[in-house]
Amino acid sequence: MTFIDASISMGPHLLADHPALDLLNTEAQIAGNPYDFWRTNDDVLRWMQRSGFLEEIPTLPDDMLDLIEEARELRAIARELVEQRKAGLCRSGSAERLNAFLREYQRYPVLSCSNADEVRLVWQPTSSSRAQLLGAVAEAVARLLAEADFKLVRQCEDQECMMWFYDRTKAHRRRWCSMALCGNRNKVAAYRKRNTATS
Repeated sequence: MTFIDASISMGPHLLADHPALDLLNTEAQIAGNPYDFWRTNDDVLRWMQRSGFLEEIPTLPDDMLDLIEEARELRAIARELVEQRKAGLCRSGSAERLNAFLREYQRYPVLSCSNADEVRLVWQPTSSSRAQLLGAVAEAVARLLAEADFKLVRQCEDQECMMWFYDRTKAHRRRWCSMALCGNRNKVAAYRKRNTATS
């Protein structure tokens, strides 16, 4: 299995420290080429489960077979808004597109008691429509835009990487999406460059 095959088979990385930024990272650069990890409805649903938006993967009814199109639209809206917010802007037209997802999202709290040690409040959507499925993702995007310190919302400094992250490190000096993915590669390249210059 090649590096590219391994990267694709692992699925999108959950390394952004915020689910709205992990949403953006479902599109990535692999070996210098853009790659969309969302190819099917199942890809979207698996990502939603891994990200904590779904307890279990539902069987989609026939009227939701185009879930991937709406999920990609939400991702594009989120990317546009995050980029605008990072630039110090917030345009009402883009916000209204996100608000359209939020308007249709309705949920209610349910107390979950799996055992004495695990009692928690879980929010359940009122129905299994696309709006309900994607509503929690839209809410995460809205919370990021409204509540995050955007000085700490960053893109990886690797020239070939397009991943975003929320810098929650103590010193707020995180530069890479991941040390394993981009950080080590850049450190090795810098080391080789220094050694070549002194040779």
